[in-house]
Amino acid sequence: MVENSGAIRNIGIIAHIDAGKTTTTERMLFYTHKNHRIGEVDDGTATMDWMTQEQNRGITIVSAATTCYWNGAKINIIDTPGHVDFTAEVERSLRVLDGAIGVFCAVGGVEPQSETVWRQADNYGVARIVYINKMDRVGADFAAVIEEIREKLNSNPVPIAIPIGAESDYEGNIDLIEMRELHWNQEDNGEKTEYRDIRDEHKSMAKQWREELLNTLSSYSEEITDMYLEGKPVDSETINRTLRSATIANKLVPVLAGSSLKNKGVQPLLDSIINYLPCPGELGPVAVMHAKKNEEVTIPRTVSGSLSALVFKIQYDREMGMLSYLRIYSGVLKSGTSVFNVNRRSRERINRLLRMHANNHEQITELRAGDIGVAVGLKLARTGETLASEVHPLLLENMQFPEPVISVAIEPKSMSDQDKLRSSLENLRKEDPTFEVKEDKETGQLIISGMGELHLDILVTRISDEYKVNANVGKPQVTYRESITRPREQSEKYQRTLAGREHEASLCIKVEPRGRGEGNFFESALSKSELPKQFQNAVQKGIEASFPSGIVMGYPCVDIKVTLVSAAFQETTASEIAFETAASLGFETACKNASPILLEPIMEIDVMCPREQVGDVISNLSQKGGHVESMESRPTYELVRAKVPLVNMFGYSTVLRSLTQGRGNFSMEFSHFAKRLER
Repeated sequence: MVENSGAIRNIGIIAHIDAGKTTTTERMLFYTHKNHRIGEVDDGTATMDWMTQEQNRGITIVSAATTCYWNGAKINIIDTPGHVDFTAEVERSLRVLDGAIGVFCAVGGVEPQSETVWRQADNYGVARIVYINKMDRVGADFAAVIEEIREKLNSNPVPIAIPIGAESDYEGNIDLIEMRELHWNQEDNGEKTEYRDIRDEHKSMAKQWREELLNTLSSYSEEITDMYLEGKPVDSETINRTLRSATIANKLVPVLAGSSLKNKGVQPLLDSIINYLPCPGELGPVAVMHAKKNEEVTIPRTVSGSLSALVFKIQYDREMGMLSYLRIYSGVLKSGTSVFNVNRRSRERINRLLRMHANNHEQITELRAGDIGVAVGLKLARTGETLASEVHPLLLENMQFPEPVISVAIEPKSMSDQDKLRSSLENLRKEDPTFEVKEDKETGQLIISGMGELHLDILVTRISDEYKVNANVGKPQVTYRESITRPREQSEKYQRTLAGREHEASLCIKVEPRGRGEGNFFESALSKSELPKQFQNAVQKGIEASFPSGIVMGYPCVDIKVTLVSAAFQETTASEIAFETAASLGFETACKNASPILLEPIMEIDVMCPREQVGDVISNLSQKGGHVESMESRPTYELVRAKVPLVNMFGYSTVLRSLTQGRGNFSMEFSHFAKRLER
């Protein structure tokens, strides 16, 4: 067992769909002896794609976690989805990772979704290494992918291994640090690495790539610069030390090559995880908010510190109940102990602690600083919440998720399944922060909302397959938003007798439009002497409770600033409920008189199609109200990037198949909300 956090790596596998993430992970598990056979995506035996939906569709839907050991180090791995509809799975995984492997296809290069995931990793400052996979495929071009990473991802890729040959001639790699050839034998599934001297025909190429490597590293090491200028050989230890520090500082990205399906190049990738990606302690102290003192402090990532753990994922298990995936940032969490949920200000008991291997698990007694594991028994905890000690309530930064943009009505085929349907939806809602469930107040219908058609389709199928509830589902509908276009002041007086007591409040609020995407905001212009704090808090509560209810059509309000301008009260009749109600009524009236508008989701769509059909694709997007932003020629297809109203994109996969004779495909993600145009 690895006790030293310096021997821990918390890493994720991130990439575009079909780049070979899961196949690569399966080889890593095989070579580290976590698995005794190699699982394959195509035949549904991949360990990390354990859900029935994943096996049937051949894609990763939920992030799966596992732990393996390599060269004395413990590697906690999270395999993330590549489809844009499951961006929440990627987001919450990156929040708790210290490093990541970006997997790119040697043919497709930097695909559109690769850019999205890479940006997410940039936001969290996650150190990365790159693995260019599928070097055996027709059209594989290692150098071209390197250039795309540099240009499209604004990164500094530094090859430390280069392929020998490509396509059907791909036979192995040249290690640019040790300057030797690496080969793998298919007869033992590539389990043993064979080291050979570099052949004469490859020496010139290897020397050129190594010169580029040393030239790049000299920018980050005076030692290498001096050795380089003096003509002295640069030893591998110095190279590795410089690579490690520069990678952790996000100044460069080491690049390797391989073909996971052909069992080539994976062991050097495992070595690079240990050599170049950070252990938890190397990332410095963690910034937290001390809930009692209401001030930001930093805590060391040590086992001796006070407990600080983040719940980054919830998963429902039919036998064990809710499983809470945790990252321990400091301290030690022991099985059978109580913890304090800082967000909810409540205590809960940890019944058991587990280490997961996809959908299998082993029971453990504790999780230490730097570790990732699962707690059983937490009933209240949700994604993004912090577990700590009540004495030191340290609050970690939460996670932000995009709001759902597509909705469908759902009802059970049999009324006897009504309760089962609600229960299954509630469990799925707890698991997925981008999945919403609400009841239409007028019709009583249940409305579910998500990130896209595939997202909702998979959730509905899970309801049927996992919860055995057959449901009728309506046609997809756009989830709109409402806002205002001009400022407005509104005075409101509330007076009512409730339970024999008079409740009274008078106030004036001002509503103003904010920039698109800036969100809602409340502030009070009053001092405590002008209006006691408890009444100001009641006003804020009333305003914030009104935001989701809408102005004209009942859609959530966005990008509105509300200011409490003035208030009047009598000590004998003033109450919190009166101010809360007055604020809610005043907000509704003010917004209705502030020229409200309906906002619709605009999607960014990347269409990949044959060159001869690009004109038809662009024409069709224009008919759908789309604005083409860029076009790019790739080796095997044209990439068209456009922004299109979501309302016009339902069923687009069928349209695109028709336009391209089944040869086109697309990815789509939410871009922004904009004023809905009359159609």
